[in-house]
Amino acid sequence: MSHHPRRFWRVVPPWTWGGVMLALVAWMTSLWAATVPLQETNVAPGINKEYTRTNLNVERWVQNFERESREIYAQRDKIVETLQLKRGMRVADVGAGSGLFTVLFAHAVGPRGKVYAVDIAPAFLRHIEQRSREEGLKQIQTVLGTERSTQLPANSVELVFVCDTYHHFEYPQSTLASIHRALRSKGKLVVIDFHRVPGKSPDWILNHVRAGQEVFAREIEAAGFQRLPDPPQEFLKENYLMVFVKRAR
Repeated sequence: MSHHPRRFWRVVPPWTWGGVMLALVAWMTSLWAATVPLQETNVAPGINKEYTRTNLNVERWVQNFERESREIYAQRDKIVETLQLKRGMRVADVGAGSGLFTVLFAHAVGPRGKVYAVDIAPAFLRHIEQRSREEGLKQIQTVLGTERSTQLPANSVELVFVCDTYHHFEYPQSTLASIHRALRSKGKLVVIDFHRVPGKSPDWILNHVRAGQEVFAREIEAAGFQRLPDPPQEFLKENYLMVFVKRAR
């Protein structure tokens, strides 16, 4: 019997190496695809230009966002009630703007909870930070997002709230991928946006919002989420509310 160790390349027939390499490449490709969206084109060029200006007039936008004639503001308490937030929860308000819902969420989750206020406008985040200090809401943390990412930590939240902001996502698949990473197992994504129905919706919505509810729903499902039955929302007329749960990839 030979005492020389049997070499690996003598054990594995040479013709199998091609299959091994193909399998390895396929595995690496699938792993990459599960974490990084394919190269996207900007679906809403320039839609956020106003918010990223260095001289953004925050007070004007606060007055615009927090007025009784705006359905979302008028129905804010019912919206928060629909979310069924619990004390100690960790949530994210993506597209936080004036901090309207950020503050409401902070009161709902309590001092042991956590609320991430995410926005691409530094001026809005400074406003939220000041408001948090004035109200003693230490559970609020601001996060400067980008056009492609929420910049939320991985597995950091149980619920992500996106209100009248999804249509502002310039790179929705990349942004949704960052939300998927941020959500914990079975975490929920709640999206509120404008009804966009040709022939019924006002011209400003038809010109400003790029697509309707079902198109947005399909995009979100394609990003690794499962749509749940819509909760009761008779209090909303101009907007709709959808709930999704994170699927394991």
